[in-house]
Amino acid sequence: MKIGFIGLGNMGAPMAANLAAAGHQVIGFDLAAPCPDGVLKADSSTAAATGQDVVITMLPNGAILRSVAAEIIPAMDKGAAFVDCSTVDVDSARDVAADAVAAGLLAVDAPVSGGVGGASGGTLTFMAGGSDAAFAKAEPLFDIMGQKAVHCGESGAGQSAKICNNMILGVTMIATCEAFALADKLGLDRQKMFDVVSTSSGYSWSMNAYCPAPGIGPTSPADNNYKPGFAAELMLKDLRLSQQAAKAVDAATPLGQHATDLYRVFVEDEDGQGMDFSAMLPRFEKKGR
Repeated sequence: MKIGFIGLGNMGAPMAANLAAAGHQVIGFDLAAPCPDGVLKADSSTAAATGQDVVITMLPNGAILRSVAAEIIPAMDKGAAFVDCSTVDVDSARDVAADAVAAGLLAVDAPVSGGVGGASGGTLTFMAGGSDAAFAKAEPLFDIMGQKAVHCGESGAGQSAKICNNMILGVTMIATCEAFALADKLGLDRQKMFDVVSTSSGYSWSMNAYCPAPGIGPTSPADNNYKPGFAAELMLKDLRLSQQAAKAVDAATPLGQHATDLYRVFVEDEDGQGMDFSAMLPRFEKKGR
C-alpha cells in the first residue's frame, strides 16, 4: 500500500519504520521529529496524505488531531482510509471520523497499548472503532505493527476501550505500589511478596508483567531507574481522558478519579515528570500514613 504517516515521535517512528520494512511505500511528516529509515519525508501533512491508500496519524491530543484532520481530509482520495492511532477524547475521535466519512473516506480510531517497546517490536495491541469495511482495510497494517487488533465497535469504540483499559492500569499500578510499600514496612521480603501475589488472587499485569519493584519479576522500567516505558505524564493524560468520558456519561468512577488525583500530584507537584508510571513505588516508600 501507499501509506502516509503523520506524527513520527517515540511511537509513530517505529510504527512507520515497521510498515516500510514490510514493503509498503511510506511517506511521513512531523513538525520536529526526523523520518526513520525507509520512510520518505513529506513537506507537510497535506503532502503526506495526498494520493495515499491509507493515512495513519499518531498525535498528542484531540485538539491537534482535529487540526490535522481538517488539513488532510480534503486532500485524501475518496475510498482511502484515515486511521488514527492517537489516544484522544472520545468526542474528538467521533467527530473526526464523522468528517472523514462525510468526505467519502473510511475511518478508524485505533489507539494502541504496548508502549515504545511494543511499537519497536511490532507487538502492539490495537483497539479499533469504525465500520467493518474500514477495519478490514486497516487490519493488514495492524498485523505488521502489532500482535493483536480488536474491532471494538463503531467510531469512538477504540478510544473508549483504551481509556477503560488504562483506568484499570492506573488503579492497579497504584495498588501494587502501595502493597509493596506496606510489605516493606511489615518486614516482608519483596521476592516472597511477589511469589505469593503473582500466583494468587492479587495477580495483575502491573504485578506479574511490569513489577514496580527492581529486581523482582520480569525486567521492567523499575530495573532501569524508572526510565519510562510508559511515562507517568502519559498515564495522567489517559486517566484525565477517562474522567472526562465518565463525566460526560454520568458514570461513577471513584477509584479512577482518585488515581487521576494521585498521578496529578506525582507529575505536577513532585518528581514524577519524565519517570515511568511505576515510579509510584519509590514515591509511596517515602510516605507515611
